[in-house]
Amino acid sequence: MKNLLFVALMFLLPTTLLAQKPRGEEIESLKIAFFTQKLDLSPEEAKIFWPIYNDMQAEQNALRKERIQKMISFKKTTEIDNLTDAQVQSLITSEFDFKQKDLNLDKKYYNKLKAVLPIKIVGKFYRAQEGFKRELLNRFKGGKRQ
Repeated sequence: MKNLLFVALMFLLPTTLLAQKPRGEEIESLKIAFFTQKLDLSPEEAKIFWPIYNDMQAEQNALRKERIQKMISFKKTTEIDNLTDAQVQSLITSEFDFKQKDLNLDKKYYNKLKAVLPIKIVGKFYRAQEGFKRELLNRFKGGKRQ
């Protein structure tokens, strides 16, 4: 009987552990709840904030998708060894270009947010973004909330 229980636990444990890690839609729900709490937006501010935020997320996701499609992993040194110096240099400068595009997006949406919301809310938003990243990492690690 103990062996049967042990075997059952061995099959259920990985499923249980996987179920504890947040996934796509769950992460989005967590993010919305987290930002809603941290920003404490009035209904009018929320009507302004969320469409801008959603546009920003869409542009950032498109940029990240483009980056992934163009970038060869630097973790595999054999791939780098098989490339010419010019190809490696192109990969590096391409990464700089993506970082610049990401920074430009940040600046674009910072300007949009500060044009229509009080600057303190904009500041809370940037602080909340960092807080959410920490929160998500803690959840993935199985750690406790800070």
